[in-house]
Amino acid sequence: MPAAPGGAWDQTAHAIEHALLEAGGARSVAITNVPGGRGTTGLAEFVNRPEREPNRLIVMGLPLLAALARGKSAATLEQTTPIARLTTDYFAIAVPSESPIGAARDLAEALKADPAKITVGGGASGSVDHVLAALFARAAGADPAGLAYAPFFGVGEMLTALFEGRIAAAIASPRQLEEQVAAGRVRLLGISSRERVAGIEAATLIEQGLDLEMSNWRAVLGPAGLTADERAALTGAVETALRAPQWEASRSKKGWQPAYLSGEAFAAFLRREQARVAEALRSVGLAK
Repeated sequence: MPAAPGGAWDQTAHAIEHALLEAGGARSVAITNVPGGRGTTGLAEFVNRPEREPNRLIVMGLPLLAALARGKSAATLEQTTPIARLTTDYFAIAVPSESPIGAARDLAEALKADPAKITVGGGASGSVDHVLAALFARAAGADPAGLAYAPFFGVGEMLTALFEGRIAAAIASPRQLEEQVAAGRVRLLGISSRERVAGIEAATLIEQGLDLEMSNWRAVLGPAGLTADERAALTGAVETALRAPQWEASRSKKGWQPAYLSGEAFAAFLRREQARVAEALRSVGLAK
């Protein structure tokens, strides 16, 4: 678990643990939290363990790709074996309810006209929110290098800046914004999914003419050097967990969208995502 207890990755790890035990996919499960470096410290710990343990998994997701693209770790994903993508969340772009920006297309046109005049807020510099902002600018026909991006370390701080007019738009998960949306203080311009998501009143960016889809997925990797049988066994254990009622209960409660993908299809997806994230961060000067 390459993060501290309590976060989304940790919740995913414990959901897998409980589902594996309930379904009989494992006799016991131990979780070790190794936080730091946006996941890269835990990745280094995972790939550098001297013991050969074909029954180990590391939970990871899109933020780890962003950290790796910035050269934050000597460890690489090539030192692991892709096992499966499990779930996904999406990103929303929001404005204050009284904003003159009516839709994602309007924000795109404003960015295209002068990206420096429209400040977009999100998570820390180089975060997945920053990646989406860079990809959005590019989809709008603007130069991402000129993007005015304001990093925040908490949604509350970002929302304060949004309401005070210090940023024009904010990027966050729909769940982080749902209370403000329900209160009528925030309006969603669009969501980064390919199709509309049940329960979220927002058109997709694709519907609005922007060729952009991006999900905040979560996945598991195994150690490098697995035999075909070992990889199949590890994949089978994960599939056993995902069929358990306990997993479905956890997934539904957290609002995670199912996004299972395994084998070479997942490995190819991972390579494409690595390339896209690295290119997005290069476009804003944060990766080589």
